[in-house]
Amino acid sequence: MQLQSVRSRLLREMKEGAYRYSGKLPPEGVLAERLNISRTQLRDSLAQLEREGFISRHQGVGTVINRHVLAVPVRMDMEIEFFEMISQSGHEPSLLSSSYETIPANEVVASHLAITPGDAVLRVERLIGADGKPAIFCEDYIPGMLIKKKEYTQEDLKKPIFSFLKQFCGLEAHMDLTEVRPDVATAALAEIFQVPVGTPLLYLDELDYDKEGMPMLYSPQYYIGGVIQHTLLRMKF
Repeated sequence: MQLQSVRSRLLREMKEGAYRYSGKLPPEGVLAERLNISRTQLRDSLAQLEREGFISRHQGVGTVINRHVLAVPVRMDMEIEFFEMISQSGHEPSLLSSSYETIPANEVVASHLAITPGDAVLRVERLIGADGKPAIFCEDYIPGMLIKKKEYTQEDLKKPIFSFLKQFCGLEAHMDLTEVRPDVATAALAEIFQVPVGTPLLYLDELDYDKEGMPMLYSPQYYIGGVIQHTLLRMKF
């Protein structure tokens, strides 16, 4: 069983399964046997869950389940797809519109992606809805030189952008740096979100890197208020 599968199963068991009313997880030997995995697999998964704040492990105390963290629907410090983000916030997600085109990179996009202005980039625009109303508007920019398979369609780009990167670029994001700041709806954004000009928005300026530190995806994102409550977990060491 892969690390992510073990992690997902443990999260499910803590949230709604065998340990949903427990304050602690069983000892490692018992837990590994119940999950039918090795202790090494279990320890790797527990280490990841501890880094994410879902559990705390202390000598002589055991593995404590942090229910206050499990109860948070959306965390800004964790990678989560838009549909899941909206669903976990208690709304019905939908793709209201999507489009794509290959364009020359402007100076802002080129600076983020470490390419030359005018180089070809694939721009994908998506408007994600919550209960049928506009909630998230996202632009994704991928350097054209990174796309190895050119035979993609509109349907391929309706999927999460990380699925496209894996399938058509052979790339997986290793980390991202994201600037978070308040913004307001311009005339163009007001039309997209169907709100008055000047309506407060949350803006995320995300840049994703591969394992070698190469920028591979630039993703400006706008969020309407009142749909998703973003929470940031900061561990104290």
